[in-house]
Amino acid sequence: MFTAKLITHNNQKRIAVTFEKKPELIARFKKLKGAKWSNTLKVWHLPDTAEYRNRFGIEKTIVSKEVISKIQDVNKLALVKMIEELKLRGYSENTIKTYRNEFAQLLYILKDNPVDDLSAERIRSYFLYCINKLKMTETMLHSRFNAVKFYFEVVLKREKIFVAIPRPKKPSSLPKVINAQDIKRMFAVTKNLKHLLILKLCYGMGLRVSEIVKLKITDIDSKNMQVLIAQAKGKKDRYVNLPESVLPDLRIYYKTYLPKEYLFEGQYGGQYSLRSAQLVFKEALNKAKVNKQVGIHSLRHSYATHLLEAGTDISYIQQLLGHNNIKTTLLYTQVGQKDLKKVKSPLDNM
Repeated sequence: MFTAKLITHNNQKRIAVTFEKKPELIARFKKLKGAKWSNTLKVWHLPDTAEYRNRFGIEKTIVSKEVISKIQDVNKLALVKMIEELKLRGYSENTIKTYRNEFAQLLYILKDNPVDDLSAERIRSYFLYCINKLKMTETMLHSRFNAVKFYFEVVLKREKIFVAIPRPKKPSSLPKVINAQDIKRMFAVTKNLKHLLILKLCYGMGLRVSEIVKLKITDIDSKNMQVLIAQAKGKKDRYVNLPESVLPDLRIYYKTYLPKEYLFEGQYGGQYSLRSAQLVFKEALNKAKVNKQVGIHSLRHSYATHLLEAGTDISYIQQLLGHNNIKTTLLYTQVGQKDLKKVKSPLDNM
């Protein structure tokens, strides 16, 4: 007997499968193509493919482009109106794409039933369908909930329609941090200068991967030892401090690679890709033999945690990270509890 559900792991959609811990079952599962064990989630997982969805009883979700092309005429205008409203309100391209794709899934299911005619009860039934049939996780459900809610409450101005529909509870997870010695080892095994600088600046300035690839040469002010992070998350500018230790490498890098616009450029010019930066991190993690299931964003988490452990005021960390709400930054106090770690278990005193 097994249970299966969709999860997002290391920014990839996967199918988590739970079954009895019998050696013969584990051996059979290991033979499946792409099967992996997650130490973090304590579960076996597979690629999200139509074959595995069918095999483990998860209803197929049609990809966004195919979904949009199959929306009936009666609901096409609803999608256009939502996208226009998002653009007028200045939402980012990523958010517009996410909302569009999530809302399109509802429109596709409705076929020739007008979305504007849905009652609160019908919307509630749809989210139950997402949970029971599509096996969506809380995080995935939250994203779809936001898109549908935006359409009804913002576009249609039906503000009270979601009052009786409980918002899915998001899982509470702490930031994943790499200790300083492991990060130092990752730097040591990274011989390519461009790759090394990507890792050092992600950690040394607490940058998101989207911010590191968007850095322009003109954003770096080596005289004032500051770097402008332009139009980051929430379309906000902020300044971060340029680490002094990175200056010699930065100067050698510039003379060697001669970037034209962006600090880090692809093989044929232009902005370095997110995927390439993520692979740089993964390669360094593997070469340094750091046994953690983490992504490049963990360097930003580590920056914040290590600053906090060094005694930096939480409000300064908030500004450097670009957080709107101090509550987001306060999460690091639960990870970087330097003094709490010194408390010995009574078991050690026996």
